[in-house]
Amino acid sequence: MAGPGDPPEGTPEGTSGGEDEYRSVVFDESFIRAARIQEYSAHERLTDHAPAVRRRPARRRGGLSRQALALVLLIAIAFGTAVYMGLRNPYQTQTARRTAEPLRMTVIPLSPQGAVPGAAAPESLFAHSPAAQFRIGAEGVPLPASRRTAHFSDSQVVAALTTAKEYIVHSSLYPEVLTGQQVRPVRALIDADQLDQFDESFSHPAADGRHAPTGWLVRFDPALAQLADRKVRVQGTLQAAETDSSTLEVTADHTLVYALRPAGAAAAPASLFTVRRELQFRFDREDLRTHQLQLIVSYVQAGPLSCAEDSTNHLRPLLAGQTAKSGGPAGTDPYATGGATALCGALATSAQPRV
Repeated sequence: MAGPGDPPEGTPEGTSGGEDEYRSVVFDESFIRAARIQEYSAHERLTDHAPAVRRRPARRRGGLSRQALALVLLIAIAFGTAVYMGLRNPYQTQTARRTAEPLRMTVIPLSPQGAVPGAAAPESLFAHSPAAQFRIGAEGVPLPASRRTAHFSDSQVVAALTTAKEYIVHSSLYPEVLTGQQVRPVRALIDADQLDQFDESFSHPAADGRHAPTGWLVRFDPALAQLADRKVRVQGTLQAAETDSSTLEVTADHTLVYALRPAGAAAAPASLFTVRRELQFRFDREDLRTHQLQLIVSYVQAGPLSCAEDSTNHLRPLLAGQTAKSGGPAGTDPYATGGATALCGALATSAQPRV
C-alpha cells in the first residue's frame, strides 16, 4: 500500500521515490539569476491576470571573455616579435644594400727580350725557374690566420677569405677555364650586380678597362697553346680588412706559372708562362650569405706575350723558341672617351727559366 507522499498507484518503476532524486540539485543564487524565466509574484498574478511565469531579458556581459582577451594579447605579442626580428635582421635586403661598383681592370703584356726558353720536360723548367719552390695548385693559395673585426665575426671573415680563394682557384687553375671551354665556375661566384658586366665582357670583349675577359680570368687561345702540365705552380697572399660597418675587403696577390706547348703538338718542347694577378674583392653581408663576391680591381701582368698582339679576349703566349713581334701596343687616342691606355712591359730575363 502506498504511503501518504506516494502516487496513488505507487512509485513508478525505475525511480527511488520521494525527494531522493532532487537531493543532488542545489539552487544557489547564481543559478537562480541565470534562469531564463521568472515566476510572477502572487500579487502580480492577481492584479494583471498574467501567467505564472515570464521570460527574463538576456543578461549583458560586460567586455570580452578571458579567453578572448588572452587570444588578442597573444596575437599582439606575436606581431610585435615579428616586427622586432625584421628590424633586427643582420642581413640587409637587396633593396637596402649598396650597389656593386663595376670592375676596373688592367692587363699588361710582358714582352720577352729574346727567344723563349723551352725544354722537353716541364719539371725541368720549373726546377730551374723562380717558381721552383712554389706550391702546386690550390695549395699555393693558403688561407691566412683570421680574426674578427669590429663589425664582422670570425666566421664571416673566414667566409670572405674562402670565397676569394675559390674565385682564384676557379678563374686561374681550372683546366676548363684556362682552355676557354667554360666560364660558369667563375660566373657563379660573381655578385648579381656585376653579372651584366661579366656577360658583356665575354659577348663583346673590349680593351676599355671594363670588358676584357682576361681581366676576369686566365685563359689561353686554344688555337695556339695547350697545357703541358696541369700542375700549375702558385705563390701569393690573401688579406682581409673591414672598410666600414657593412663591408669587408679581401686583397689577393698571386703569381701563377703555367707549362705550355703548341696546340696539338704533344711532342713539342714546353715553355713557362707567368701571370701576376692582384685582385681586390668586396663583400657585404648579402654576399657572405650567398657565397658570392664583388671583384672591384683586377691588375694583371702576363708573359711572355707580344705587345703587338691583342690580349683582351685570350692570352696568346709566345712559346718555346719564339720571339716577340716587332711593334708596340695598340695606339691610345687621348681624345677618345671611355677608352683605356694600351700598356706593355718588358719581361725580365731573370723571370725566365735557365736552360
